[in-house]
Amino acid sequence: MASAPSSSDVSPAGSRVLDDAVRAGDLHLPAAARELVKIVVVGPFGVGKTTLIDSVSEIRPLHTEEHLSEASAAVDDLDGVRDKRTTTVAVDFGRITLGEETVLYLFGTPGQERFRALWTDIAYGALGALVLVDSRRLDASFDVLGLVEESGLTYAVAVNIFPDSRRYPEEQLRESLDLAPDTPLVECDARDTHSCVDALLALVEHLIDLDARATAGQVRR
Repeated sequence: MASAPSSSDVSPAGSRVLDDAVRAGDLHLPAAARELVKIVVVGPFGVGKTTLIDSVSEIRPLHTEEHLSEASAAVDDLDGVRDKRTTTVAVDFGRITLGEETVLYLFGTPGQERFRALWTDIAYGALGALVLVDSRRLDASFDVLGLVEESGLTYAVAVNIFPDSRRYPEEQLRESLDLAPDTPLVECDARDTHSCVDALLALVEHLIDLDARATAGQVRR
């Protein structure tokens, strides 16, 4: 990966992700594709991972959602997401092309502790992770962030803004989430294609920067 694409460089297919015809029919990789990158989209239960992948995918996304049952309500923490009716039970999958040569394969993971065993398989081979958090319940993100850090994956954090979300200064969010100074922290709306693309670009640019520094011998990968 030689250079970071910008949001204006999103491919024509990527810029038409809300077009049903493209989502249903454009299954083939761009002929110029050179960089095929696996990214995991992670975060606590109900934070918006499925919605984000829906918003950006240039192909029809794959979902493995089931309706919440009374049995699952007993083990899943619904605090702050009482209106949620379905949950991912295996993986969400989508694809987006950035620029002409970079294709991201997006794998969304379940956010509940009971699906933790799936993490190793889903994250295998990933180059990085986009961690979605909800500022209304930051504490729900701690376990996920710990898991990502234990895995050694490079990651960026995106704060998904809900209608009743309170905005906090970046410094306060970084301190609360215990983020390293160079970890990207951005805001996004999981329903909005462009802000989700910008969040993914922040991760891609971070990966490129670390790779360039490693090549120059400034960091050890």
